[in-house]
Amino acid sequence: MTDFMLSDLPEGASEALGPLGNVASLPLAGPKIPEPEGRERRKYRTIWISDVHLGTKGCNAEMLIDFLDSVDSEVMYLVGDIIDGWRLKKKFYWPAAHNDIVWRLLKRAKRGTRIIYIPGNHDEMFRQFTGLNFGGIEIRRAAFHDTADGRRLMVLHGDEFDAVMLSHRWLAFVGDWAYTTVMKLNVAVNGVRKALGKPYWSLSKAAKHKVKNAVEFIGKYEEVVARAAGERGVDGVVCGHIHTAEFRTFIHNGREIEYWNDGDWVEGCNALVEHEDGSMEILHWPDEMKRRAASETAEPGCEPARADLLDPAREAA
Repeated sequence: MTDFMLSDLPEGASEALGPLGNVASLPLAGPKIPEPEGRERRKYRTIWISDVHLGTKGCNAEMLIDFLDSVDSEVMYLVGDIIDGWRLKKKFYWPAAHNDIVWRLLKRAKRGTRIIYIPGNHDEMFRQFTGLNFGGIEIRRAAFHDTADGRRLMVLHGDEFDAVMLSHRWLAFVGDWAYTTVMKLNVAVNGVRKALGKPYWSLSKAAKHKVKNAVEFIGKYEEVVARAAGERGVDGVVCGHIHTAEFRTFIHNGREIEYWNDGDWVEGCNALVEHEDGSMEILHWPDEMKRRAASETAEPGCEPARADLLDPAREAA
């Protein structure tokens, strides 16, 4: 597979997608960043990623490319906000690295990985294609996943349970503007850090953990989502939306409900994975790259992972 188009969408889809139609018309004739040859990939049963926000400068595209080149799975869930339609409406931004991510996802589907795409609020224009399939990627409004050890998990983006999105949509757009402003500052700060030889650090992530109201909102959101899962009779939920990777348990009607958030690829650069035995784990990819860099520098002739992509937020916290 060397040449295919995103425009393999249903007839009339490009027009219906508005600004995303520009993305759909892009040819994918091979990646600018080639897949590494001979790299051993970690094998997982399932991978969940969300909140990539392709089409924005805040997307850590190169780090996500490194992740996709390092792992494989039987099933992959794209849990919303993969493409940021809100930003693309205002200004079209689509660098080669963003094309490379789409190319890798489509190639993964071609070689047999089942990929389920659950659009979020930022890529909600894709929700009108629920039930369809393009390029081997299934579009769903939500999904249910059965783990290897018999648990049943509800999978959705999570904006359905965001009180701001439900009741004050205009406020959500104001919040998006403020968040985008912070992310622009984040790019500037990390430009200086890179020039000084320091690794990646998320300004917005650090600020979020310092602000009391943000912490309270996240806690309430997690509780509401877990309760909704309990009411639907499942064992847990996997979601995204709030850019905060987390695992918690809640009790609903005497049953323990698991809450999993797979994080994002703007601030934390996280993924959720299921191992072959059904156990689940949140990966913080900057940490994984650090470990790989330390291992490779200890072996003569190995090229270390790029230091400018690494995130010392845990050490700085």
